[in-house]
Formats: sequence, structure tokens, C-alpha cells
Amino acid sequence: MKKIRLDIVGLSYSQTQSGAYALVLGEMNGRRRLPIIIGGFEAQAIAIEIEKMTPTRPLTHDLFKSFAQSFSIQIQEVIIYNLVDGIFYAKLICMGGSRQQVEIDARTSDAIALAVRFDCPIYTYEFILATAGIVVEGNDFVFLGKMEGQEEPAEAGASTGSKANLSQLSDDELKKQLKEALTEEAYERAARIRDELSKRRGSN
Repeated sequence: MKKIRLDIVGLSYSQTQSGAYALVLGEMNGRRRLPIIIGGFEAQAIAIEIEKMTPTRPLTHDLFKSFAQSFSIQIQEVIIYNLVDGIFYAKLICMGGSRQQVEIDARTSDAIALAVRFDCPIYTYEFILATAGIVVEGNDFVFLGKMEGQEEPAEAGASTGSKANLSQLSDDELKKQLKEALTEEAYERAARIRDELSKRRGSN
């Protein structure tokens, strides 16, 4: 399958889950965005490296990098290769001192925290972007697909954009809210609205 390269385009505090963050990956040379909810520790690890801050003591991902480099191991790329029940799966493509390529399974948030440290590319596949991506075209939006079997996160229940509130809105109201969320780059809220629309389309 053809790989699609992604960049980190946003990292914002989650308004629905205490201690969680919305990591937004963007398609290179494209308009699609892939929002992923990650934990606070992983968000901090990614932000610290992006901002080129130096912690007083090495974080876990810094330790992993030092350990790997001490044994001539490099991460060549990170691939988000699957999406099952709303959970993204990633792997590290590594090259060891013997020049043998090895694939290591990893949580997506950890994989990206390591990708920014090793300055390696992040990839995904078309079916993942088509299923879970969101894209803005001018002042309009394009709905990109249905996430099979996905359930709303149990913690997502605050004000506008909660599962209960969304289920009470008409399709036109949801589309209006989705457009507003994309304009404001509120990708976490946009993802919840996208999933509600997807659920309705799947039931038609």
C-alpha cells in the first residue's frame, strides 16, 4: 500500500477529558487532518521536543533515544498502519547496527514522541485518512468516511459536542457545527461531530 506522509500541525488541550490532548496530524501537500486523542505525558513529551526545551533530567522518550543510539539503532520511520474500533496502531521501523530492519509495535503517541526525537518521517495509509480524516475545502467541508465500530469515548461528555447533545441535533445542525469546528481548528470537537454523522449514514 502507498504510504502518505504526515506532519504534526497541532497539539491542543482536550476540553472534554482532563489531562488529555488532541494531537492533529496533517497530510503533506494536502488538506486532510487526522485528530488523535493522547495522554498528557505523551503530549508533554512531544511538545518539549518540538519547542526544543531541555528538561532537567531525561524523560522516558529521551532515555529510549540515548539507549538506542548507544547501540547504533536508528528509527527510520513511524507508520500508523491500522485503525480498529477507534484505536490507532503504529509501529517503529528501525535499523540496527547489523543493518537489519526491525519493526516494533508501539502506541501511536509514543511512536510520534520518538519520531520527533529521531527526526524521522511519520506515515499512514489512505484507508486510515479516508476513514478518520477531516478536510476543509475553502469555507466548506468534505465528510471523509465512517469509522467502523467506533464508540464515543466515555470521557467525552462536556457541553456542546457531547454524544448526548449531538444525537439530538439534525443533520443540517451537525454539518453547521462541523464547519464551525473546522474553521476554529477545534479538531477534537470536529471528530466527535464527524463520528455522529458517520453513525447516521451507516444506519441509513
